[in-house]
Amino acid sequence: MPFIRIQLMKGRTIEQKRELAKSIIDIIDKTKFAKKEDVHVIYEEMNDDNYYCD
Repeated sequence: MPFIRIQLMKGRTIEQKRELAKSIIDIIDKTKFAKKEDVHVIYEEMNDDNYYCD
C-alpha cells in the first residue's frame, strides 16, 4: 500500500490537490505498481516562514 507524501507551500485549492492526487494515482495504477484503491496521497502544507530558497 503506497503512501505518496507531497510537501508544498500553502495556497493550493482543494480542487488542485484532488486533481494532482488523481493524476498520480492513475499513473501508479497504469504502471501496475499498485491498485488505485491501495494508493494514498498525503499533502504537507508549509507556511512561507518555514521554507527558504535562494
